[in-house]
Amino acid sequence: MTKPTPILVTGGAGFIGSHTCKRLAAEGFLPITIDNLSTGHANAVRWGPLERVDLRDADAVEAVLRRHRVKLIMHFAASAYVGESVQDPALYYDNNVGGMIGLLKAAHACALDKIIFSSSCATYGEPRETPVSETCPQIPMSPYGNTKLICEDMLRAYDQAYGQRHVALRYFNAAGADPEGVLAERHDPETHLIPLALQAAAGQRGVLSVFGDDYPTPDGSCVRDYIHVQDLAHGHLLAARYLLEGGQSVALNLGSCVGQSVFEVIEAIGRITGRPVPYQIAERRAGDPPALWACAQKAKAVLGFETQRSTLDHIIQDAAPSFGLSCNNKEASHVRFVAE
Repeated sequence: MTKPTPILVTGGAGFIGSHTCKRLAAEGFLPITIDNLSTGHANAVRWGPLERVDLRDADAVEAVLRRHRVKLIMHFAASAYVGESVQDPALYYDNNVGGMIGLLKAAHACALDKIIFSSSCATYGEPRETPVSETCPQIPMSPYGNTKLICEDMLRAYDQAYGQRHVALRYFNAAGADPEGVLAERHDPETHLIPLALQAAAGQRGVLSVFGDDYPTPDGSCVRDYIHVQDLAHGHLLAARYLLEGGQSVALNLGSCVGQSVFEVIEAIGRITGRPVPYQIAERRAGDPPALWACAQKAKAVLGFETQRSTLDHIIQDAAPSFGLSCNNKEASHVRFVAE
């Protein structure tokens, strides 16, 4: 029997990383999780071994790579709160950039030349046009976005100098949960709109704050691109196969290519769960662009990537049970704000 191909998953105890480990195992790979558990959950690591290692310790990472004979790296581990990065940039540069330095040093020592990087649409900052394509200028507005851009620059330099191939996947808004109910979104603190709105609907927190209702959008609230975590896991699987088959370095957007407003999210949760979301209008947050959604045509051309569960209804139906909410409507939601 052929042994499964070992893939190192940094941050495999986190939201997207754990969902990706589950998908990798289902497809015949062996996910080896590295996580220092500063924000991840050890009980989310179920499909392969957990190595409790900090990526900034390059020697310890190298030992893991050699012990498990890793063939490819998926790098999710990072601090990921935009607001926190503004308040404490030192933490973000130390953890995100320092972690990439340690990981690349270890990979280079092992002659491991395949890495998939969890980047972000935050590298674009406030884009001049939507939908956002990979040719849009990368002008981050936060230390978090800047650390992701620095890591992309490091990957490009390692490719040019050492032939270390990579795929940088620039996510838009990850959402949803494992449809089988094995995994869910567990951030502390929680800052993402959909889980915050579900918590408000379930009575697990106070009213939801809607930051601005006077934007130049169809209903006045901000519009964003939500992509199901299952589709993100699928994108990583496709990227792994691409690199294992000899693909060259590339940066790709992963998104639904659909814009959904804050009020559309609130309406959909109430309709699907039968529990209205209590909300109040708050002042705009500095730096929030009115509308931001992806053009993911390049990912389709390079990887064959297409979303499968990233309608707003699928996202809410899969996430709601994690908050004790049942779903009473299985019809697809009406989308009013679609990228052309």
